Amino acid sequence: MSLKIVVVGLGYVGLPLAVALARHFPTIGLDIDRGRVDELRAGHDRTNEVDPGRLQASSLQMTAEAADARGADVYILTVPTPVDAANRPDLGPLLSATRTVAGLIDPAVRATVVVESTVYPGVTEDRVGPELERVSGLRRGEHFRLGYSPERINPGDREHTIEAITKVISAEDCETLDQLATVYGAVTGGNIFRAASIKAAEGAKVIENAQRDINIAFMNEIAQIFGKLDLSVWDVLAAARTKWNFLPFEPGLVGGHCIGVDPYYLSYRAQELGHKPQVILAGRDINDGMGAWVADRLHERQGGRAGSALVLGLTFKENVPDLRNSRVVDVIRRLAWLGYRVEVSDPLADLAEAEHEYGLALKPLNGTRYDMVVGAVAHEEYRTIGANRLTELLNEGGLVADLKGMWRSLELPAEIRRWSL
Repeated sequence: MSLKIVVVGLGYVGLPLAVALARHFPTIGLDIDRGRVDELRAGHDRTNEVDPGRLQASSLQMTAEAADARGADVYILTVPTPVDAANRPDLGPLLSATRTVAGLIDPAVRATVVVESTVYPGVTEDRVGPELERVSGLRRGEHFRLGYSPERINPGDREHTIEAITKVISAEDCETLDQLATVYGAVTGGNIFRAASIKAAEGAKVIENAQRDINIAFMNEIAQIFGKLDLSVWDVLAAARTKWNFLPFEPGLVGGHCIGVDPYYLSYRAQELGHKPQVILAGRDINDGMGAWVADRLHERQGGRAGSALVLGLTFKENVPDLRNSRVVDVIRRLAWLGYRVEVSDPLADLAEAEHEYGLALKPLNGTRYDMVVGAVAHEEYRTIGANRLTELLNEGGLVADLKGMWRSLELPAEIRRWSL
């Protein structure tokens, strides 16, 4: 008998997973956003993670009605786990999804509830499990089982898709672990790793992103130091990369829903246990302050005279429409605070979302010239913009600020000034 699977949350993580699972199992995708479900049913994925042809050809059933998802064998929670204004873990979306699933479990089925959301070690067993028991009145182990499999979706990455990665799985018992190996192994071609425990799998996920955050913070600090030496960090990195064991991280703005958020989950739990996570918090402090630091350096290059500025790119990374936790906003707000008239353009970002989330009205490139152009996000359209087009955006003697190092090879007119990390 084929397993019936429900994926809760059809965003950047849940949709690709649900579509992949639907090739092997009867699968339902449940999302509380009815507008999102309607779009997906029409074959449109605003995240651009699943192309229209694949979406329309999928046997995935999509619904906004929880009742449609009763009695499944496996429930997979792929909802966001953000932080609040004080950078404390916000488990609200995860616990809300947990309560929804608690009302759908058929005790006769003995369903498995799997968390994919990023959490600190202990959340699945100490928060999700008890909440399922409290709301459903059922007993863990007897009426339902728990598992954890950390998501590894990288938005915009067409190489490291769900089918092409190693999927870490974990569960409370061997029988459940075998079941998850069957489910996820069908998608990954058997490329799975059985973690020693649920907490070990939770810990693996949270340190993957914390490690990257810390390494980028180091590069950001190096960029700040070399800036005082009037030394290009890109020239230094080009030389350093020739060493066989050098880690090729680069400086930049750290945003999005993972790298800029997940370290706070680990640091929060560490502090609850009485440990001060100095390295993790130092990295977060550097990265969170990078946008203001960039804006201040640009203001210095302009001689302390505020003028007009065009920022190219608003999404948190290149070639994706995702605006969540974009740190480009820090640059924009600091420049505005310094007195600049700032306009922002982004060909991939949703106009309404940019206005709603950040109060920013995105502008098309319409021939207006600016005192400064800031290349903030390396969208393909910007990476290949060309020297002539870039020059056309600038007033005489204007400044090109290349935050991503994407225009290093461009030959610009001598009167155009340049700045980069």
